[in-house]
Amino acid sequence: MRDMKNSNSFPANSFPDWHGTTILAVRKNRQTVIAGDGQVSMGPTVVKGNARKVRRLAGGKVVAGFAGATADAFTLIERLEAKLEQYPDQLARACVDLAKDWRTDRYLRRLEAMLLVADADSIFTVTGVGDVLEPGESTGGGSVAAIGSGGNYALAPAKPLIDQDLTADDVARRSMAIAAEICVYTNGNLTVESL
Repeated sequence: MRDMKNSNSFPANSFPDWHGTTILAVRKNRQTVIAGDGQVSMGPTVVKGNARKVRRLAGGKVVAGFAGATADAFTLIERLEAKLEQYPDQLARACVDLAKDWRTDRYLRRLEAMLLVADADSIFTVTGVGDVLEPGESTGGGSVAAIGSGGNYALAPAKPLIDQDLTADDVARRSMAIAAEICVYTNGNLTVESL
């Protein structure tokens, strides 16, 4: 049972029930967009509504969105930036090298986050179990990927919208708006970065 003397304390073996990330990547007609909502929740409470979960890297050539523990995600983004410096203009190689380190390094293995990373040509989901996943293309030639607790709520409308006469930015914004209507851990305060 939780110590009620200090309402901010948690047992040593548990963490607060943090939720609230929806990150969506859309690539269509030579435009790549990553959109992230701004909501961070702890249990049933919204603790922040304007978090910035999407960042530009590599001098603006790469965009990364993160889901999971914020400090862990920042650690991974810093590692990814170092890999991008080591392998300039080779996003796939940098992501694979990061995933390999993440899987084998004792410290990194404990990090609880995921990354959605894109450049002008590709999108990758990078996980702590060593996955570097590139989404398949739709019949119209576009691709979409999503991560976070609300990721599937954004991915579901993005899949049919990608084949309509819409820009990548339109697909991302409409899909995120739908996710915000359905998912209680997603809001409409977006950060959208385009390449």
